[in-house]
Amino acid sequence: MKNWLTIAAVALLAGAAGFTFYNLRNPASDGDSASTTSLATSVMSDVQAANAPKPVATVLPEFSLQNREGVKQSIRSWPGKSMIVNFWATWCAPCRKEIPLLKDIAKNEAKAGFQVVGIAIDFRDDVIKFADEYKIDYPLLMGEQDGLAAADSFGVQSAALPFTVFTDNQGLIVTMVVGELTKPKAKVVLDAIKRVNKGELTPETARATIATQMLKIPAEKH
Repeated sequence: MKNWLTIAAVALLAGAAGFTFYNLRNPASDGDSASTTSLATSVMSDVQAANAPKPVATVLPEFSLQNREGVKQSIRSWPGKSMIVNFWATWCAPCRKEIPLLKDIAKNEAKAGFQVVGIAIDFRDDVIKFADEYKIDYPLLMGEQDGLAAADSFGVQSAALPFTVFTDNQGLIVTMVVGELTKPKAKVVLDAIKRVNKGELTPETARATIATQMLKIPAEKH
């Protein structure tokens, strides 16, 4: 669609330019020229809109994907929970590396109202086999094209795997961590969200707090 719009825009702009040149010699075609130029401008706007970056979501989007039992399940199946939505794939090395941390968070922060959900953008059979091998005990939702669409609904390209979305207990997105989630990063975010849930911070002020604290985390040595 984007390629079609681009081709159409170029063709219409070329046509508009041709009509303008023609009108210099044939004033009677002014109406046609204006119409063509307007149409070209409209198509160019469509091209720009199609290629513009999607705004980052501020509220947990609604989507459903297959769970481990093969049943479609909504990401909003955990009302009242502070969601930790982790997008990953079995072939992604940083994704595999952060799974033990996510398992610890799922276990240790459940009483504080946090719910970890993994969104696997991958083949179902591969995900099930991997989850069994790594003993992933938090809920998993999965899908290939559907998983890509789910990632897109957050305004984050799936090429950024892994990425993790954190919400408060009202479903408002407080922050997203693109790349591997580490223990220091997780602590900063979870501490801020706990303050949001207590009414001590708004999601906006929590984002500023998180950004400041993230800068203080020492760079990891490789």
